[in-house]
Amino acid sequence: MDRYDEEAEERAAAVAEVAARLRSRGIALTGAEDPGDLADLLSAVERFEAAVEAHGGDLMVDDLKSSRPDDRHFVVPRRAHGEAVRTYIVRIDEATTQLRRHPPQPD
Repeated sequence: MDRYDEEAEERAAAVAEVAARLRSRGIALTGAEDPGDLADLLSAVERFEAAVEAHGGDLMVDDLKSSRPDDRHFVVPRRAHGEAVRTYIVRIDEATTQLRRHPPQPD
């Protein structure tokens, strides 16, 4: 196996890892997303989650897979069918900004 094959394998493994992390959070993926877009999407989701935690939210309860989140503001927006990744990232970033204005949960 030459160096190019090894690098391609490493990239594919990294993309698969990012996709798995997003799917585990309930983020819908088509499998056709650009690797760079996937990395940017994961970053946007992690920024949103950090804002949730800073406001006292519980990521185990306030997620896309929960039927009864504590606070709907703490749930990352759901990706619309056919929505472009870049558009979805913008919506997540907007939700993060709105969340920062939302009153924190009491301890």
